[in-house]
Amino acid sequence: MDLHFEELLTKITEFIKSEAKTETVVGEQFVLGEFKCVPVIKVGMGFGSGGGEGTEKNTKKGQGMGAGAGVGIEPLGFLVTKGDEISFIEAGKAHGLSAAFEKVPDLIEKIYTSKNKKEEATA
Repeated sequence: MDLHFEELLTKITEFIKSEAKTETVVGEQFVLGEFKCVPVIKVGMGFGSGGGEGTEKNTKKGQGMGAGAGVGIEPLGFLVTKGDEISFIEAGKAHGLSAAFEKVPDLIEKIYTSKNKKEEATA
């Protein structure tokens, strides 16, 4: 058995390249009225391989190899364009307690602004 690491890694790399695309995760870009929407993803990947050969007393020559790969793909959101304006819309906004914590800075700003308006009105 011949060990062909380069060939194996090439096949794994080609597979990752063909699967880790926006189109395979959330679809292709689309038009919604005046808006053009382009999906955005985050991809993380890793792969490894190993092999060996050797002989021991009273046994035949042995060889072995293995390889593996992993891909993590996460939809992040959409780039949205209208005319010459562009913006990003996040996918999967936070829910529950984490969403409440995200709103705290806005809430503090509203309270501060309201307090200042009342103080200016009474002054």
